[in-house]
Order: sequence, then C-alpha cells, then structure tokens
Amino acid sequence: MNKRLVTVLIFALAVSGLATFLIYKVIQGKIVGSSRPPTTTLLVAARDLGIGALIKDGDFKAADWSGPVPMQAINKAEDLNGRGVISAIYAGEPIMETRLAPKGSGAGLAAMIPKGKRAVAVRVNEVVGVAGFVLPGMRVDILVSGSPPNAPQNLGTQTKTILQNIEVLSAGQSIQKDAENKPVSVQVVNLLVTPEQAEALSLASNDARIQLVLRNPLDTDEARTPGTAMAQLFGKTYFAATPQPEPVRVARKTKPAPVVAPPPPPPVTRQAAPTVTIVEVLHSGKKERATFREEKGQEVSQ
Repeated sequence: MNKRLVTVLIFALAVSGLATFLIYKVIQGKIVGSSRPPTTTLLVAARDLGIGALIKDGDFKAADWSGPVPMQAINKAEDLNGRGVISAIYAGEPIMETRLAPKGSGAGLAAMIPKGKRAVAVRVNEVVGVAGFVLPGMRVDILVSGSPPNAPQNLGTQTKTILQNIEVLSAGQSIQKDAENKPVSVQVVNLLVTPEQAEALSLASNDARIQLVLRNPLDTDEARTPGTAMAQLFGKTYFAATPQPEPVRVARKTKPAPVVAPPPPPPVTRQAAPTVTIVEVLHSGKKERATFREEKGQEVSQ
C-alpha cells in the first residue's frame, strides 16, 4: 500500500476522533447546564455561632444557595450586625430571623428572655441541682417543703409541687448547651418563668426549702398532685376528709302494722285502815280498859 495513502488515512482518523470528542464535550456541557438547579445568594454563617454571641462583621458571608430559600432567611448585612444569637447557628447555615434576638436587645442572657418572661436566679447545691445535671436547656419541676400557716402540728412538714416544666436558661455563668450533657457543679441556676411564677419562687426560696426535679424535655404534661405530708409517710393521714353526701335510700312500701292498745293497768287495791275504840270500865272500884278494833266490817275486842 502506498505510504502516502496510509498517512492520509491516519490523519483523517485523528481529525474525526478529535471532532467527535469536542462535540461530545459541548453536548455534555449543555445537558449538565440545563439540569443544574438555579441558585440564590444568601448570607450564611462564616463560623459556628453559639448562644449569646453578638454578630459582627466577619461572622457571616454571602454564598450561593441552591434549592428553596428559607422563609426567615436574612439577606441584608445591616439586619445582622449587633444582633444576639438565641439558638446555635452552624458554619454554612443560612442565618434566619428566628435564631436571633430582636434588634436592640443585645447579646448574652438578657437577649434570650422572650417577651413577657423573666429570668430568676435560684441557689442550688449538689442535691437541689440534681447532682449537677440541671443544665441550660433542661426542663425541671420545683418542689417546696415547709410548714403551712395554721396547719396542725401533728401533720408535720409538707411538700408540694408549685411549678412544672420550667426551662433552665443558664447554669452558673454558662448559657451554652452541652451536646454531651456533662454534669456541672454550680451554685446558681437561672430559670425562665412568668412574673407570677417569679413571685411564688422568690417567696418559696426565702421561707421554705426548694428542690429541683429533672424531667424529660419531651414530657410536657403537667401532673396534678395533692402534696405530701410527713404524717402520710408513716401510713396515717391527718387531712380532714371531704364530707360526702349521704346516699338516698328509697323506703319500700309495706303494710302498716296493726296498732295494739296497751292493756289497762291493774286497779290499785288499798287496804282500809282498822278503826280502834278504847273503852274504860269501873268494876268493883277498879278501872279496866277495853279496846275494840274493827277490821273489814268485823269487831275484834281485846
């Protein structure tokens, strides 16, 4: 075969192969480009932002976000600067309004208090604080123990659950939630309560002993308890029982019993007193006395 013809054939195959490859890349680029979802520019966290942090420049950045845009996402930098974080935000996550405190409220513990709520500090120890497991984000019940005014002395100390399902804002000076929930020994915890609950808790802290009871955060049901007294622990109750209405009894209709008149009393027999008559007689210069007694119509002389 002519060498010149072979060279032409090889060159033609090379050109056709290169053309085929170029056409394939162009078609593939168009297919991929048409299937790529549209993107939106959002402001995302540049690093992990913990609870209580104050957002400033450098804590967020603009990034392309594919898929549906969150309804509460913030796209303006002026709406982020100086805002406090009330729920943890992770790096690369869109910054949403629900994760931030209102404008002007600052950062820290005060920014985490919702409108209409209060933060109350409670002194605790290892027993009251459930061995250090009362941590930020936990839910607790509050028990109070003492002697109520005007209570019977034999009733003893009483314990009553006064508050239930109360959120713990901070343990000591820590407001961050620990993912591992390791116990922390602190002297004070802050609880999130209403103003009325804050009054009751303050009064209980001063005049009685309080105890925190840890509960499952998913258990939101409130239990109705009557309270417990020392006397009840020994099997005897001194509580006054609530009077119960007497059951209504329906009398059966029966024939009345015949009325029997009582027999008349026997006549009283009175014995007539005997009549006594004394007669003096002079006989031969001597005085003699004779006595006559009359019984039942008969005369008896003596």
